[in-house]
Amino acid sequence: MHLSSEEYARLVRQAGPPSPLGKDCLWAFCVGGGICAAGQALRQAFLAAGADGETAGALTSCTLIALSALATAFGWYQKLAARAGAGTLVPITGFANAVVSAAIEFFPEGRVAGTGAKMFTIAGPVIVYGTLASAVYGLALWLAGLI
Repeated sequence: MHLSSEEYARLVRQAGPPSPLGKDCLWAFCVGGGICAAGQALRQAFLAAGADGETAGALTSCTLIALSALATAFGWYQKLAARAGAGTLVPITGFANAVVSAAIEFFPEGRVAGTGAKMFTIAGPVIVYGTLASAVYGLALWLAGLI
């Protein structure tokens, strides 16, 4: 059976469920905004605890990365992304999710050839370095009693 592209498109429209584009966009906007609002609340909490603006920003980034990594490890981030779509692509949490997802998926292949190589392939060395450096920097500041 040979179908023209118009016939195929018609069959797809008939078989597929209608996409509530407006509702999906609104939901993505609300989830992305919620992640950003949570980040701002974290920053304000760090400022209220006595951190200066730069330190509060670094701590906020570290906390969002850690929370995103934990949510990815437990499978919660994927469930949220399945419902919220682009709303979960807020840069810092989306990048952390990409890095941790690759690490988890390729872990059986080994730490170097699997986890390490795929983290660099998927998210890029700058993102991996930035994620690790921000976590180490935040931990060092905390251990030094500067925050």
